[in-house]
Amino acid sequence: MRNRSIKINSGIKGAIFNGILLMALVFTFGCRERVVKKHQEKAVEMILEIPDSAKAPKPQKEEVPKPVLKSLEGLADTLFVRLADYSADFDYDLRYATENNFLKAKVYDCAECYTRVKTARALLLANKEFMDKGYKIKFFDCYRPNDVQYKMWAIVPNPQYVANPVKGSIHNKGGAVDITLVTLEGEELDMGTDFDFFGKKAYHDNMDLPQTVLSNRLLLKETMEKHGFWSIRTEWWHYNLGTASNDKVANFKWDCD
Repeated sequence: MRNRSIKINSGIKGAIFNGILLMALVFTFGCRERVVKKHQEKAVEMILEIPDSAKAPKPQKEEVPKPVLKSLEGLADTLFVRLADYSADFDYDLRYATENNFLKAKVYDCAECYTRVKTARALLLANKEFMDKGYKIKFFDCYRPNDVQYKMWAIVPNPQYVANPVKGSIHNKGGAVDITLVTLEGEELDMGTDFDFFGKKAYHDNMDLPQTVLSNRLLLKETMEKHGFWSIRTEWWHYNLGTASNDKVANFKWDCD
């Protein structure tokens, strides 16, 4: 009987010990969990409390300064001017300042578009009308110094494609431009051929073309003629200012930066 009582007491003691151990473990892990949770909450608070001055600044969009434009008022008709100084509403792809032209040679030192003042005035008025319709002028060539005409003649001595420099071209007088039309976003209208395409497909009187092309060429032609320019039959891109025909051939050269 005594032995049995001892065994029962030992079992009770063991159970109590195990219970205490279990409670201790639960308490220990519970405390650890609360400590970890408390540290996590403190870390979040610290992140939230970081002052704005310590945060990485947001990159600001750099504003492009608007060009300061000049006025043509009071200038002599025959003075040469740089169009970009008088309007920011033109586009440019001055091909003879590159090798992307029928000569396959660069004949300008740098890409600039100059005309006489009276040509510039007419171009500004024409471009305003185009812009009211959702388009604008893009230039392939403008005034061409007579020295450049000689360079072109040396490469292609054919009056069908290049005017004889001895007589000169109306480009050399500052009264001719080679142009197309683009949307206000800069997308070229379909004119049926590229600039300086020498073939019947570029002729104004060639009606064997898609209606979209014919409509685009007609818009260009009628608007330019309305503002004092006239076209030539074989080149849809070429326009001469009528009042420039009697001007002298010039060899004015612009500076390249």
